[in-house]
Amino acid sequence: MALGTSSTTNDGAQMLLRNPRYEVMPFDSFGEQMELLPDGARMTVTTSPTLGLDATIEWTKTAAAEGYEMIPHIAARYVEDEDHLDEIAAQLQEAGVEGIFVPGGDRDEPVGEFESALDLLESLEDLGYEFDEVGITGYPEGHPIIDDETLAEAMTNKAPYATYIATQLCYDPDAVINWIERVREERGVDLPIEVGIPGVLKYQRLLGISNKVGVGDSVKFLRKTTGIVDFIRRFIGSRGKYTPDPLVDGLAPYTDDDKYDIRGLHIYTFNQSADTEKWRLDRLEE
Repeated sequence: MALGTSSTTNDGAQMLLRNPRYEVMPFDSFGEQMELLPDGARMTVTTSPTLGLDATIEWTKTAAAEGYEMIPHIAARYVEDEDHLDEIAAQLQEAGVEGIFVPGGDRDEPVGEFESALDLLESLEDLGYEFDEVGITGYPEGHPIIDDETLAEAMTNKAPYATYIATQLCYDPDAVINWIERVREERGVDLPIEVGIPGVLKYQRLLGISNKVGVGDSVKFLRKTTGIVDFIRRFIGSRGKYTPDPLVDGLAPYTDDDKYDIRGLHIYTFNQSADTEKWRLDRLEE
């Protein structure tokens, strides 16, 4: 890992926590979660495997009308065809949405003609739609079923259509920083990066989610920290809840280094916004 910058840990952490992007899932609790976040907060709405894109679009429009800065996930494998994409993009622009996030989607088989995020990004350009912000995915610890070479090629191909990268959640700041260095030096991609971190969540649930989404190395890191005794101490002392302080503090020294261009945090709330927001505000008061 490269040496950090002259930023103090606290200054860097404050910068990261001042205006994060919150990821919220489009379930029935979305309205409640929205009310727990700051007025005008930046929110991204995931695509649900069970609800599809309709719930994502509807909650995006609802929250945008309330003044939130909305960034819906338009997962490629959930879009049926170009007509469907045209309809989605038109609805979003009519609602005043200025940014989208385009993952491939976690379906084994696409519902229509889009196999990948690149396919959708190319079609969106052909349709003539432009959004101020277009995000693509990054995987500091790799993907559970896609090899690193394929991921690297995909990022290089998608980069011209995007304005930033948001990463999969990770608990190890060294892994994130080393990955950013590879993105810059080996792949030549210079897009700003929003680092995906978990919010405040019970350890048991967080470990289950992490295993499900394929961040095994981070699970090992989370368990290890400074040893099993420390893990148990953290578990008991936090009443069984994980807080991302070590991760934020580990990233903090790099926040004003142009080489890394970390422009903020993408917080995976898992619809537990109250605890996460209390933690964030407490940190800002330090």
